[in-house]
Amino acid sequence: MSVQEKQELIQRIDLALEDVRPHLKVDGGNVEVVDVTEDMMVQIRWMGNCESCSMSAMTMRAGIEQSIKSRIPSIKGVEAINGIKV
Repeated sequence: MSVQEKQELIQRIDLALEDVRPHLKVDGGNVEVVDVTEDMMVQIRWMGNCESCSMSAMTMRAGIEQSIKSRIPSIKGVEAINGIKV
């Protein structure tokens, strides 16, 4: 994938995350897209309270991953590069 294609894909992912961000912000958190790997895995960074929240794993699967995959089916999954590991 070219640099431009990757940038466009990250913009589309960011747009998909707008559905989830209001819920994160209520609790003082947020999420940012760090990268998309060649095998179509999205890497995110938890921000604010999300970084240390024990519910981040559930939020990842039920909110973030579902939101992204429903709009961009070619995405295989989402992984956090920081925060609580499960």
